Amino acid sequence: MKNHDSDPGAAWSRLTVPILLITAAAVVAASCSTRRVDEEPVIDQGDRVPPASDTVRPGTAGSDGSPDRAAALAECTGQVCDALARGELALGMNETQVLAATHSGESAWQVRRSGDVVIMSPADMARPPDDAVAPVAWVQIRDGDVIRYAYNEAQGVRLVSNPADTTLEGRAEARGRALLEEGDRLAAAGDLDRALNRYDRADILLRDDPMVTYRIATTLDKQLRPIQALIQYKLFLHRLELEKIRARGEVAANIAEAIARARERIIVLEKRGG
Repeated sequence: MKNHDSDPGAAWSRLTVPILLITAAAVVAASCSTRRVDEEPVIDQGDRVPPASDTVRPGTAGSDGSPDRAAALAECTGQVCDALARGELALGMNETQVLAATHSGESAWQVRRSGDVVIMSPADMARPPDDAVAPVAWVQIRDGDVIRYAYNEAQGVRLVSNPADTTLEGRAEARGRALLEEGDRLAAAGDLDRALNRYDRADILLRDDPMVTYRIATTLDKQLRPIQALIQYKLFLHRLELEKIRARGEVAANIAEAIARARERIIVLEKRGG
């Protein structure tokens, strides 16, 4: 019998099959690997990607005639510099600084010039320029300096005409007055629920105005809520600090009338409660 183990041809046949399998597997793997595609680079070597701050929206800093922010800062002093750093308008700014504070260009504004007076208003009311506070409704400049400006806010237009208006207290005062006026209009129209809502919100902002408390009291009285109205009438008289008012002399006619009315309603409501 022939010994196959000693036959060189048989041994070669046994080795050839595994080699062929390995070779085939390598070819398949190579065909499945990612091929490199030579394409033009998006950015050439040495180019720099511009930062996000360099991007420009329509009507803002860029090629539309808007100012160089560095130039606006170079011209500022004191509170104007502080406001520019916060991105807010400020009294005393010039036109260049107004554009810088609102991140806007000349195309974002309609400008009316009358001698030494300049009036700036939005070119597009649907997309008005804004600063860090709110959309800007109007800017008035005289002799090169901003003397007044106004914001479009939820409660209406808020005017800034003196430094106190720019403080947190000044903003709260203006918003409270706007809420109070809105409440008066709603009350006159007979919408007492919404009027009371505005008065309650105004009372938070106008803490030292007893007439807000009086409005709350009369509104509750009209809504036939005697217990709550009685409390507010008494609170109104307490907040007036009548002794101090007498010491100062005359009381304004509208306050004197409110005092008399509050005292009358307190007597009536207490009798009803009794």
